[in-house]
Amino acid sequence: MKENNPLKLNEFTIQHQLQTRFRDVDAFQHINNAVFLSYFEDARKPFFKKWNLNLKNKSLIVASIKIDYFSQLKHPSTINIGQRISRIGKTSFDVDASLFLNNKVVSSCKTTIVCYDFDKQKPVLVYNEIIDDFNLNN
Repeated sequence: MKENNPLKLNEFTIQHQLQTRFRDVDAFQHINNAVFLSYFEDARKPFFKKWNLNLKNKSLIVASIKIDYFSQLKHPSTINIGQRISRIGKTSFDVDASLFLNNKVVSSCKTTIVCYDFDKQKPVLVYNEIIDDFNLNN
């Protein structure tokens, strides 16, 4: 585990609250590291709602995920995940996210997401809704 990160939840433009689940507990009686990915995935839903993208016409696919762990997480816990767009490229963008328990960072994640046209089977320019959101918050 890495040294704890000094980020604060209010530094993120999107905040999402979740409850840990009993099924997330591993043999060591803490939340399994693999489950953190599902927490970060669930926390991206507010972005989709905010952007109001028709995902049939404007698809998004995950190209890369990197997760850092700073401390263990036990069940039951109420966690908060803060997120923000940190980079906009030509066809992709990055979402930085941190999972907080009692205002301390437990884990951080960087996800690279590609705007994609499944009919043409190729990346497309980052959607204006995402660019506008990034410009509004930076």
